[in-house]
Amino acid sequence: MRHFLAASIVLAGLTNQSAAPPSWHVTATVAESCSCTVSCPCNFGGEPTKNPCEGNRLIAIKAGHYADVDLAGVSFLVTFTMRSWSKIYVSDAVSDRQMRAVEALLPIAFAGFHRGMLSFTKAPITMDFTEKRVRFSGPESSVEMEVLSGFGGKPVKVMNLPSAAFQDYTQYKSVSHKHASDKTTFSYSGTNGFTSTMDVGSPK
Repeated sequence: MRHFLAASIVLAGLTNQSAAPPSWHVTATVAESCSCTVSCPCNFGGEPTKNPCEGNRLIAIKAGHYADVDLAGVSFLVTFTMRSWSKIYVSDAVSDRQMRAVEALLPIAFAGFHRGMLSFTKAPITMDFTEKRVRFSGPESSVEMEVLSGFGGKPVKVMNLPSAAFQDYTQYKSVSHKHASDKTTFSYSGTNGFTSTMDVGSPK
């Protein structure tokens, strides 16, 4: 009898672990500045030029869902030290259902940030995208970066990077890249920045 109960518990655990998450999909604009030199090798599958790499990433969802929750218009800012910790600030304009959906999506679509997550809170987030500059900020973090011009004055772009989060990659350089909290304080200028399109989702 004991063996039967033990086997049942193991099977139940395996069933729960193998249960597929709800259907989800996210198409988002990503904007980031970090402490690496231009251009950050991490986005090309390499290692950072500064260890530990410190960054601020904005994810602004243009279209998407998690189960039956519409995520269009949801944005959040991630401040992080790479492979160590992150603080995640979700726009205070989101609904409670959207907040819960983003939290459920983190370990699936943003596992690297979720593993070291110190906090997950609603907060005011500002965003300003123009042809030449990108600015975004939260309560403890702020970024201003300018596009890197290439041949003919056109923005420098990199195509077909090895991550679904870094498509239509446009190269920027930080004007100001800051964070100040009880965890750490950093401030950079002239370091790597980029915008990209992220298009990811559950298998069809």
